[in-house]
Amino acid sequence: MEVHNVELVMSAVAPAQYPTTGYPEIALVGRSNVGKSSLTNVLINRNSYARTSSQPGKTQTLNFYNVEDQLYFVDVPGYGYAKVSKTEREKWGKMIETYLSTRPQLKGVISLVDARHAPSEDDVAMYDWLHYYQIPILVVATKSDKVVRGKWNKSESLIKKTLHFSEPDEFQLFSAQTKMGKDQVWQWIEKRIGED
Repeated sequence: MEVHNVELVMSAVAPAQYPTTGYPEIALVGRSNVGKSSLTNVLINRNSYARTSSQPGKTQTLNFYNVEDQLYFVDVPGYGYAKVSKTEREKWGKMIETYLSTRPQLKGVISLVDARHAPSEDDVAMYDWLHYYQIPILVVATKSDKVVRGKWNKSESLIKKTLHFSEPDEFQLFSAQTKMGKDQVWQWIEKRIGED
């Protein structure tokens, strides 16, 4: 998709605040600092439209980005960040679960993991949970440029093994620096939003 117009239309914490236009939605989930904002910026051809923060755990709402009046990217608060109080984390958890498990417009979830490490317990829990709700998943391994090219297969295999990765989910190595994987991620999105 050629992207020229993008707008952050709302930040929501409850279903009553979600957009009502009915456009298909693709959610992005992952640990704080895994690169959700960087992926969003590459997909929409912007340098810093989605806020990248040096403070992990900064996104505390579901942020809906209207892309070309055709779909929404939904930036979900990052998980696994210790400095947030337990009460806050539980509140976010409930907000995220409500959105992911009840939103008919949600066509798929891009689950981001760091290509340099095995997925964390939180990553595995999120992956299992998305499976439980039968939501189509694209696992994107970010920061792939920081992994030696000869070790990409090893990195992919470690991630898949840790997640107990299963078909028909898809996997993609990605780098915000080199834009590697951008086209493949868009292909997956277009396939998902075209299946109505």
